[in-house]
Amino acid sequence: MTKDRKREGEIIKKIAEEFFSKFDCTELIGDIDFAVRLKRQKPDIDFADEYLLWAEAKQKSADIISMLAQLVLTIGKSKTFNKHLPPAFLGCFDSEKIAFISYHEIQDIFYQNDFNWNVAPSNHDTKEFKQVHAQIKKIVENDVPWQTFLFYFEKDEKELHKFIRENFVVGKSDISQIQIDKNNFLIIYDKWLKTVKPTIAANWDMVKKSGLIDGDFYLADLLSADNQTIVEKLFVLLRSNHYIANRHINDLGLFTESSVYFNDNQKAYSQFWTKYKRPPHEDYWDYMLDRHDLLVPQDIRERKGSFYTPRIWVEKSQEYLAAVFGMDWQDEYYVWDCCAGTGNLLAGLTNKDNIFASTLDKSDVDIMHERIKNGANLWEKQTFQFDFLNDEFLPVSKGGKLPEELYQIITDEKKRKKLVIYINPPYAEAASARTITRTGENRAGVSINRTKKKYLNLIGSATNELFALFLIRIYKEIPDCKIGQFSTQKILNAPNFKKFREIFLAKLEKCFVAPANTFDNVKGQFPIGFKIWNTEKKEHFKKTIVEVFDENCKAIGAKTYFDGINIQYINDWYRQYYDNKDRTKSIAIMNTRGNDFQNQNYIRISSDDNYNHTNLITIKNIIPSCIYFTVRKAIALTWLNDRDQFLYPNKKWEKDIEFQNDCLTFTLFNTNISTRYGVNHWIPFTEKEVNSSYKFESHFMTSFISGKIKANGYINLFENNAEKYCIKRELSPEAQAVFEAGRELWKYYHSQKNINVNASLYDIKEYFQGRNPKGKMNSKSADETYNELIGILREKLNILAQKIEPKVYEYEFLMK
Repeated sequence: MTKDRKREGEIIKKIAEEFFSKFDCTELIGDIDFAVRLKRQKPDIDFADEYLLWAEAKQKSADIISMLAQLVLTIGKSKTFNKHLPPAFLGCFDSEKIAFISYHEIQDIFYQNDFNWNVAPSNHDTKEFKQVHAQIKKIVENDVPWQTFLFYFEKDEKELHKFIRENFVVGKSDISQIQIDKNNFLIIYDKWLKTVKPTIAANWDMVKKSGLIDGDFYLADLLSADNQTIVEKLFVLLRSNHYIANRHINDLGLFTESSVYFNDNQKAYSQFWTKYKRPPHEDYWDYMLDRHDLLVPQDIRERKGSFYTPRIWVEKSQEYLAAVFGMDWQDEYYVWDCCAGTGNLLAGLTNKDNIFASTLDKSDVDIMHERIKNGANLWEKQTFQFDFLNDEFLPVSKGGKLPEELYQIITDEKKRKKLVIYINPPYAEAASARTITRTGENRAGVSINRTKKKYLNLIGSATNELFALFLIRIYKEIPDCKIGQFSTQKILNAPNFKKFREIFLAKLEKCFVAPANTFDNVKGQFPIGFKIWNTEKKEHFKKTIVEVFDENCKAIGAKTYFDGINIQYINDWYRQYYDNKDRTKSIAIMNTRGNDFQNQNYIRISSDDNYNHTNLITIKNIIPSCIYFTVRKAIALTWLNDRDQFLYPNKKWEKDIEFQNDCLTFTLFNTNISTRYGVNHWIPFTEKEVNSSYKFESHFMTSFISGKIKANGYINLFENNAEKYCIKRELSPEAQAVFEAGRELWKYYHSQKNINVNASLYDIKEYFQGRNPKGKMNSKSADETYNELIGILREKLNILAQKIEPKVYEYEFLMK
């Protein structure tokens, strides 16, 4: 810690104690220096999660505008206002003064277009800093009664205490009420679910069956004034002390509706909404209604496909469609989005005569019809409810749901060739990590539908993915059409899509990939691709080079995908080294699940067997095992390589002893071996090297490295001909650096009291880092010497991994 940071810490501590002692100032948010929130008083009112102040701190006297500008850049860079409810005030202070500004006065700065938030906030010479500085200066000089927000500690102490006492109260006045906007309305919704929803006296199962969701009740609250919903087109309306829903004309021709009351006389509702200013600014209403899909529960969203395609990828996909089909493609082709949600993928298309939009949910159709009334470029008669995976392709005139014109298109061979199915289908899988690890059940919405039953035998396990079901039905039942679709890249290279690729014969005309986490509510780090298929041209997909875009839609390179139909994988290679007959000769157990990067976290070497694709490591296969482990772990998982497959290598690695020893070294310092489950055979040092106070139970690893297995009696323990597997291991300079760093760490551990002399690296980490109340190992230790030593070891391991990486490609464990 620098002296300046230490002094800043002292100032922060002093300000907290002298002026904010009644508040909680212990929790920090990202890189924000100082945060103030109420201490939790009543467990039934969730005020403690809401902050009253975020502030910048300086140890020396500093310019107020500059401090505030740095704070704004700090908040904007981390998108803190998207992750936490913004506070009533932003502020800044140094050793002599403190200043406050209402958050709502400056919040528009965070929403300006084309602003680069990735600059260093502390660099006051960037154009971004100067721009924010000028904006804040204008606000302060023109719009804010500044003299009431600036206090000097010595002369204004009494006034400062009074200001804090009167204004740091949630819900007291508009100055303390939180403004609701498009960035925080989802955060507020999550809090509403916990606080208000339980007090609504509704049968939620029946609500769900009626086609409504809890988000409809939230919108009724949100878009209201004086406890009256002011947007009449909502599915649920708030009327003073109750909601009305299910408004319709009954069988007698009479208008009817259902009333839903509160079970606590609206107490929780009243307490909750005192904290927020309703209704939001009218500029946000359309956004909140259009993004109704965000309020759909996650399980329903995954099954129904209620996912919103970001505008940048909508525009880029339409740019690609024009590149393939020509600049006049919208006049020459028909477009059908058969999982349209609320229709945002179709935004930007101009010829509404040729556009059809269908979706599973009637409520989404109603939203699209409402948008049409407000100017959306669609025809109401061509926007309809249709369950693509279950409903028959029949027109309304024959008892079906398809508009007559669309039915004519899909049943006419010539017109069908001019139909583009343009979709971002749902991505849910029947199997997830929870089902694989036996902690959950398959998702019923994926497992049961007409399309899956029909094509299960044809494409096998690919039917576990909803987007594959859309594609196979389109391919088989709307032949020769064109498809523009978003999905994962599994369709191109995943082993479980092998049968699918054998059936789905279409030319891949063009494709780009983008990070999945730029899509709505997708948390994973993997690529989403937009692919344009011409099903009229029957050909096996073999290989393609696609353009790669980053989260800002900036082109960052290209990537190759190949089908893998006639490819053998790394687990096919490792199978020849299996030695699972005798557990008594095992020195460890390795998980070998899957062949791609997304399974990287499951690959581990440990002493215990979780029976999840595990194999024994013995003296017969230790080197192939270390190569397998290193190849799977040495290259970092990124969003772009997530689906890359590890392959059956060529034979060049067999003659590269240095590569083998580098892999042995990398593995030695990356295992989960623990003495909790038995003898540790993976100690890479002798007792003398680490100043051990007692002899080790096993010297196997040092004997193996030195080529002295026979002399140390391990032949009888492990294998009758063990010496043929053992040669002296000459280490590369990079591997030696790892051993040296590891040796210093082991020596430091052995200098401690009450240790286990046979400890593995995992045991050493556990000793210093400890575990949290939930049993998870902490990420850091309070022992700074240990933190420094483990940091050096990790640095040397990273250097070794960088050396190994080119060999992984040279020996064709991975393809570029």
